Amino acid sequence: MSATGAEQLLERLAGGQSEALGDVFDRYGGFVNAVALRILRDATEAEDVVQEVFMQVWRQAARFDRSRGTPEAWLCTIARSRALDRLRRRASRREEPAEAAPGQTAAHRSAEEIAVRDALELLPEDQRLPLKLAYYEGLSQSEIAVRLCAPLGTVKTRMRTGLLRLRERLA
Repeated sequence: MSATGAEQLLERLAGGQSEALGDVFDRYGGFVNAVALRILRDATEAEDVVQEVFMQVWRQAARFDRSRGTPEAWLCTIARSRALDRLRRRASRREEPAEAAPGQTAAHRSAEEIAVRDALELLPEDQRLPLKLAYYEGLSQSEIAVRLCAPLGTVKTRMRTGLLRLRERLA
């Protein structure tokens, strides 16, 4: 299996070609910002997360494993983790964001984001709702179980089933 353009960029970066970081940023900076902004609802904090994500990509490009997923999924996971860390720190300090993030218009969404949203909407509500709570609100599975008044095992099963259906639809 040959490497995609994004995988080749990460391979170049892992090989020490520093200009590849700019190429990765140009290609995925907006995507990473959108993920962070969706979770944090604060433009300044989202920009900080973008910087953290690309610093981590710079340091850990060699850790990308294409057998485990796409470069986009890897970047999304890093961005989501960094944003959730910030959200949890903010909650522990009982802070509120300085301003709510402006809503994205359809013109700003990528085709991939639209495809994911469409596929998500096709899921049954019992699978869709836990996934939205996890990925858009940053709740843990335990927090989702409490919010939905459902057993933790049921929430885990519904999320796993939903993710598998999403993968099938997006493949």
